[in-house]
Amino acid sequence: MQKLLLAVDRLSTWLGQLFAWFIVVLTFLITYEVFSRYVLNNPHDWNLNVQIMLYGTLFMMAGAYTLSKNGHVRGDVLYGFFRPRTQATIDLILYVIFFLPGIVALTYAGWGYANEALAIREQTFSATALPLYPFKFVIPVAGGMLLLQGIVEIVRCITCLRDGEWPSREHDVEEVDVDKLKEMVHVKDEDIAALDKYVAPANYVQGGKS
Repeated sequence: MQKLLLAVDRLSTWLGQLFAWFIVVLTFLITYEVFSRYVLNNPHDWNLNVQIMLYGTLFMMAGAYTLSKNGHVRGDVLYGFFRPRTQATIDLILYVIFFLPGIVALTYAGWGYANEALAIREQTFSATALPLYPFKFVIPVAGGMLLLQGIVEIVRCITCLRDGEWPSREHDVEEVDVDKLKEMVHVKDEDIAALDKYVAPANYVQGGKS
């Protein structure tokens, strides 16, 4: 079971990392459009539509990835003080009452929405019309992945209720932990304090007190 849970984690992680490259494409498109509009006086109506579709795809496909990393917003101020079984009970209730109905509805409605767009070959309302129906299919795909990852999280809640501790999950890039960073580079607080003694006089001189 644990191997299956981690396999879904890896799939969500791979998809999240894949679609994260859209940020690079978006950066290029925005830079190009600003240069073209204000320097060459040659704006492109299609550019904004592409940006919106890419950002929407990036945002939606990040849902399962974020859930797999336990990164969605919650009230950690109180939640973090609870024991694992209490945390699992709260999560399980919220998944069943709010998460499952909402994501099932999103996936089901999104599938119908996308097929309707495909049937009429829906396009953007602009001078340079772009096909819109491929973007609409991102909705059920993202909803399906989020639903799959949500089921994995529900299984984790049940496992935690049984064992009294959270099962492991696939890890990825995390925020910088200063203490861990100092440990990795073998820097002690005494070393930083000693360095401050050399830096502080220099700042004092630069501040016009010399």
